Amino acid sequence: QVQLVESGGGLVQPGGSLRLSCAASLSIFSAYYTAWYRQAPGKQRELVASITRAGTINYQDSVKGRFTISRDSAWNTVLLQMNSLKPEDTAVYYCNLHYTTGEYWGQGTQVTVSS
Repeated sequence: QVQLVESGGGLVQPGGSLRLSCAASLSIFSAYYTAWYRQAPGKQRELVASITRAGTINYQDSVKGRFTISRDSAWNTVLLQMNSLKPEDTAVYYCNLHYTTGEYWGQGTQVTVSS
């Protein structure tokens, strides 16, 4: 069983920045697919950004140019740097890793963008 622990969420004003972290109990570089999802109240969970083991990155159109997904080998964490945040970015954010043993989710971290 792989444990994922997220952190970094909070309340931020529009235009502000946050960095989300997802610490894994197994090497993140063993995952063949890593992603961040989000779910706003009353909406379905949606893919925000993803990175494959080979390093191929994809973003949802609404976050391109503002969010950056990366992997930190020193801390074995997956990061999501979020800049120029908008109220519509408000959601619970989840990290998601796919290993050969299965798919794993973090517990979620709340991001609220509001003045």
